[in-house]
Amino acid sequence: MTDEQQLIYQAQKGDSVALSKLFQQHYSYILKYVIKLTMNVQTAEDLTQEALMRSMEKLHLYNGKSKFSSWLITIATRLYMDELRKKKRERNWQEQEQLQSVRNLQWQLTQSGGEWSDVLNALHRLSSDIRVPIILKHYYGYSQEEIADMLDVPVGTVKSRIHNGLRNLRKELNEHEEVRD
Repeated sequence: MTDEQQLIYQAQKGDSVALSKLFQQHYSYILKYVIKLTMNVQTAEDLTQEALMRSMEKLHLYNGKSKFSSWLITIATRLYMDELRKKKRERNWQEQEQLQSVRNLQWQLTQSGGEWSDVLNALHRLSSDIRVPIILKHYYGYSQEEIADMLDVPVGTVKSRIHNGLRNLRKELNEHEEVRD
């Protein structure tokens, strides 16, 4: 029986020192792997901690058919995939919430005698990092420098976002006009 197998056996029997040694031996290996998955050190550290916690809970299920490090990597990978699915569900939910909010706003505006323009429709389809500078510039008259200060981004970024956003708006509005004709 190897040292690692002995540590695993002792940890499965409840030896916290053996468990601690196992985790010390494998922590950096798992962390480096998860950093490559996430490309984010903080997220990787969190997922590594979660993987080790999960492995501690499930240690009794480890049967030795694969290397212990492979078993840990499997746990970390599954946690990462779960995190991606969770983020996708959250993103979908937020998109649905935003769509419902726009529909409510459109209905309220038309009920109060206002008009929901094609421009508002096109604006809501822009990402918020593009939409906000355009609204601040063209609806409220702020300078690019003021917008840069408000958003805490360089002036060049504001110029780029406004330029690209207006280009996208024009394109979408022209396509909308062509569909109407």
